[in-house]
Amino acid sequence: MGRGVIRAVASVPCRVLLFTGKGGVGKTSVAASTALRCADSGLRTLVLSTDSAHSLGDMFDASLDGQPRPICPGLWAQQLDATERLEDAWGDIQDYLRDLFGWAGVETVEAEELSMLPGLEEIFALADIKGHADSEQWDVVVVDCAPTAETIRLLSLPDVLAWYMDRVFPVERRVVQTIRPLLRHLTTMPVAEDGVFDAAHRLYVGLEGVRTLLTDGGRSTIRLVVNPEKVVIAEARRTATYLSLFGYRVDAVVANRLLPDAVTDPWFKSWKEAHAEHLAAIEAGFAPLPVLRAELATEELIGVDRLRAFAEALYGDIDPTGILHQGEPLKIEARDDVLVLRLALPFADRDDLDVGRRDGELLVRVGPHRRAIMLPDSLRRRQVVDATMVASWLEVSFA
Repeated sequence: MGRGVIRAVASVPCRVLLFTGKGGVGKTSVAASTALRCADSGLRTLVLSTDSAHSLGDMFDASLDGQPRPICPGLWAQQLDATERLEDAWGDIQDYLRDLFGWAGVETVEAEELSMLPGLEEIFALADIKGHADSEQWDVVVVDCAPTAETIRLLSLPDVLAWYMDRVFPVERRVVQTIRPLLRHLTTMPVAEDGVFDAAHRLYVGLEGVRTLLTDGGRSTIRLVVNPEKVVIAEARRTATYLSLFGYRVDAVVANRLLPDAVTDPWFKSWKEAHAEHLAAIEAGFAPLPVLRAELATEELIGVDRLRAFAEALYGDIDPTGILHQGEPLKIEARDDVLVLRLALPFADRDDLDVGRRDGELLVRVGPHRRAIMLPDSLRRRQVVDATMVASWLEVSFA
């Protein structure tokens, strides 16, 4: 389709592309240029940022806020702002926490600050991504994620909250409903009303929908942006492991800021050799993922013209909305009388890996991150007889 032509097809599910990487690797430039290329092909495209650095607007030389703003034909951009969602999503809970802190003697201003729990920005960002993807207003939603540590925390939130809501929340709500009348006669301490529990349940339902969307490999994939630097590559490898742990699919790696072949000055010789070595490590280490290459730009990537040229060099004939690598992060295979659960954990170190079993769950820990995998009925009735790493896969055998 020609540039600026808006496609009006509501029956095709919205494609979601998430870009993440270590801070400073250029992921915002890559995300912005990808979104622009999608829009130029005639797709209704929204690019939004969950990064508190607020650099997405700088890429387009535009002022962004919490609402989608037009950038050029077919392209809108948005800088997510958690404070605009507080009243609807967090208001009842925040009011209760503020009253509880006040009852405990915390000063008003401090109580107000404490009622804004860490991670709220990520929670509201998740809800916005799903809202846009389901609105039928967009063909593509491109997400410029926060640096990798924050991204992993963001994407693990549905799992963490689901564990609490499935096991603790129902009991907690019944207990409070039972003892609330008695407590009111014994203490002035604020007791959570049903509205607080209803608000928490709405948040949980919303995040469950987000997880369903972002783990659907036919709609949503993640692309890792790296620079040819040892520390950056190491962090990206860890990120790939943790994303697989939570069921998210990485379909490509972007090797950004490579020294161009045109640079022949002897002063850059050792630098170019290091880049070549690191690039070889990226391609070998992330195989079979495709590695897209982007050279170090000769000028700042500010404005649609420079971003458009960058996208052309990055993608060439590749469709940026395509699923660039097919792969299942979690599989169950039958081997004679044994069922084997296979979980993709690329680059996982055996020493950082721990596997356990509790009731109907398989507990997997990689470094500081944990996941409780609900086992299907076919595995719940079986005993774990072996757990081992085979290449980049964790294989747990049930007999």
